[in-house]
Amino acid sequence: MKISGAHYRTIWPTSGGTVRVIDQSRLPFEFATIDLDTFADAAHAIRNMIVRGAPLIGATAAYGMALAVRSNASDMYIDEAAQILQATRPTANNLAWALRRMRGALAGVALKERVDAAYREAAAICDTDVEQCRSIGVHGLGVIQALANTAGRTLNILTHCNAGWLATVDWGTALSPIYMAHDAGHRVHIWVDETRPRNQGASLTAFELGAHGVPHTVIADNLGGHLMQQGRVDMVIVGSDRTTAGGDVCNKVGTYLKALAALDNGVPFYAAFPLGTIDWSLEQGRDIPIEERSAVELTHVTGRTSAGAIETVRVVPEASPALNLAFDVTPSRLVTALITERGVCPASRSGLRKLYPDRGAA
Repeated sequence: MKISGAHYRTIWPTSGGTVRVIDQSRLPFEFATIDLDTFADAAHAIRNMIVRGAPLIGATAAYGMALAVRSNASDMYIDEAAQILQATRPTANNLAWALRRMRGALAGVALKERVDAAYREAAAICDTDVEQCRSIGVHGLGVIQALANTAGRTLNILTHCNAGWLATVDWGTALSPIYMAHDAGHRVHIWVDETRPRNQGASLTAFELGAHGVPHTVIADNLGGHLMQQGRVDMVIVGSDRTTAGGDVCNKVGTYLKALAALDNGVPFYAAFPLGTIDWSLEQGRDIPIEERSAVELTHVTGRTSAGAIETVRVVPEASPALNLAFDVTPSRLVTALITERGVCPASRSGLRKLYPDRGAA
């Protein structure tokens, strides 16, 4: 995607062997990049959401392994790095998937050849993500086109959290079909959930859509149901941090409530994600580990003052505790269909297996 006319991926290696990423913690008020020199830097970037979004977390972990190998190519050091990277964000399946793929690519490779092998594999993971997200866009575009042709007017699409190019290496998952529909001349308008407590919708999705020229409106998280009741939402499309083999979708907390409202109002609800997001070892979403993050994300808000300064303020009484669970699970029965790089399918084991008869081989 482009920022001020320049094409960017969210992560790329430099000529010196470090890895450069867009620092998403500074968006939307400042566009900046940061260099990762060690696997510990990569772990820090993932844990502190300098990078975020399941596919990008996986890509960053892959390059984190390459940085580890650059420092020490021994099996013991690689194992240690993988364990530390794995512990950074427990919910996103792409993290474990990318680490398994990296370790598989390094297994049996001579020590002196491991650095080149690691960087090649990390680059391949990133390139694959770009192509998968482009393909998700193509398949999702068909869904949007069908609805647009039926509606005969501007199509109102609601999305929750950020599942655009900032959440991936490029294109995005849920937003990829939206970009393609906009570029193809379809009239689309996006309702952007603010996505408390970190406001990824208000800060990141709105930033992306604005940069690409896609009409959009930021709304409070709890407004979506009302808009559906008023007939002002034609479809919902979200991303996923982990999808079970049975089609349950784990995404940013608040997604489940949107799915319930969509079902009650006859609004189709889609989830879009690539292969690496599918956890073939789990059948039901209740078995997905749900990340609990710092309560500070909920008790404090960061923004730009009228004077231009970036400040963080507390919005909760000092004596009040807060619970910050980052994800919830939308049961497959609430999902109209899943959109992947291989096509659109029912949210079920049989639907996923039809698209992936190899059952998730990388």
